[in-house]
Amino acid sequence: MQGEGVLSSGLSLAELGGRIRAERRGRGLSVERLAELSGISRSMVSDVERGAKSPTVLVLDRLATALGTSISRLLDEPAGEAVRVLRHDRQRVLRDPSGWERRVLSPVLADVEFEFMRTTIGPGVDAGEFAPHARGSREYLAVERGTLRLTIDDRPYELAAGDSASYPGDHRHAFANDGAADCVFYLAMELGGGGHHETWRESPHG
Repeated sequence: MQGEGVLSSGLSLAELGGRIRAERRGRGLSVERLAELSGISRSMVSDVERGAKSPTVLVLDRLATALGTSISRLLDEPAGEAVRVLRHDRQRVLRDPSGWERRVLSPVLADVEFEFMRTTIGPGVDAGEFAPHARGSREYLAVERGTLRLTIDDRPYELAAGDSASYPGDHRHAFANDGAADCVFYLAMELGGGGHHETWRESPHG
């Protein structure tokens, strides 16, 4: 799954690439190993790290998952304050060229692997399939507007406005809007295992 076009408000491609590279090196992973774990080509991983290409939301999610972390942690530094107000114009927004966007509503906390997002999917848009997150991960979803086709391991669930669902985040999951209007839903993700992967024990490369 490769492509270009994601936009992260307030963060340059070079900064994003530098954070991904730092996370990879901190876990002792080579570029080749990260490519293998994420299912992204080595050339794409290298281009993203150098800031030469803008990853799609799916590509960025696969990289974050392979690193045992979340997209939020790749986009932001941990908050130092006990109470943090995240103003609308300071929230990170990822826009995918296929016609959907993800807005990160939760601040990054140093010792908490949690992500809270608002997603808007245009009519007739398939946002694609997300790879399983770390073992023990769980996601909670609530549809605010429109209709959503949530698919878990090839089994579809049709959700309407006001419906909610919870499911294991360590399974394949996909989102699509088969309706004629925008679908807006909120998603909270609790990353299992504290974000730790077995692969972090490998010796440093790259």
